Amino acid sequence: MHTIRFLASRIATYLLVVWIGVTIVFFVPRFVPGNPVDAMLGKIMSQGTTMDPVLVETMRKTLTQLFGLEGTLWEQYSSFLQRVLITRDFGPSLSYYPTPVSLLIAKALPWSLGLMLTALLISWTLGNLIGLLAGYHNKSIVSKTIETSAMIVYPIPYYIFALLLVILFAYVWPIFPFVFQVSGTPGTWPWMVSVAYNSVLPLMSIVIVSLGWWIISMKAMAIDIKEEDFVQYARYRGASDNTVMVRYVAQTAILPQITVLALSIGGVFGGSLITEILFGFPGMGSLIYKAILGSDYNLMVGAISISIVAVATATLILDLVYPFIDPRIRYN
Repeated sequence: MHTIRFLASRIATYLLVVWIGVTIVFFVPRFVPGNPVDAMLGKIMSQGTTMDPVLVETMRKTLTQLFGLEGTLWEQYSSFLQRVLITRDFGPSLSYYPTPVSLLIAKALPWSLGLMLTALLISWTLGNLIGLLAGYHNKSIVSKTIETSAMIVYPIPYYIFALLLVILFAYVWPIFPFVFQVSGTPGTWPWMVSVAYNSVLPLMSIVIVSLGWWIISMKAMAIDIKEEDFVQYARYRGASDNTVMVRYVAQTAILPQITVLALSIGGVFGGSLITEILFGFPGMGSLIYKAILGSDYNLMVGAISISIVAVATATLILDLVYPFIDPRIRYN
């Protein structure tokens, strides 16, 4: 009974978060002055194409209906929810007409998830390992140097650090490319090498900044935990330093870090989107950026909605797994 209540509450919260996020994303672009259909027709007319006024009006009505812009805002919102929930279709993209938004998202989403999950896994693992060692040996000069470096790096925004990396490794020392350009046939070994090579700077910009927080937080917890009575008791029983550090300090300190990992997914995903725009990475960030520039409502709503669902789903999975990791949560 308690398990059913736990699952029901978590899933209800998940659905509520997704619904609120998608609703906000739907309405906000429509409050911006301008009409994407008029903008599209204006671009056609600006190319010197002479069109009959009746034809122009017919095209305007057809495109307005096609892109779900007819009727009041509430009618548009109702039609949008029905289309997404029943057919899972966000309609065609205005910028890439007549390509469906779902196809564009299907191509871009794996790139963003790959970049974010790889950066999150590397930064979380390295940060906790370095923080554990620095906290357990907190009186050493190396530990203090690591903490100072982490405190300097952590407050830097992702895009600022990305610009620094670009200046250093794309201009001063041209080791890596500034713009993401993959060569080779997809799925082949040369293509995978090219992807890894072009992903180094975007990945570093996220990993290094995220690393700072994990080091600081893990070191602080390790310092507190190693002074606890159960740790001291283990030492008195003759346990080695490695055993105390791994079996007592690390296992106790890692549980809160898993909680913070779930809470940090959204921030890391947002940072990866900004990084994608800067490097021209073919992920959701670049897709959303192009949608905003082109006033492409369907693409904007679809890309951001899927991003919200992806982050909320990852957080839900960690939230459901956490009771199996921490027995205290499971028993409660």
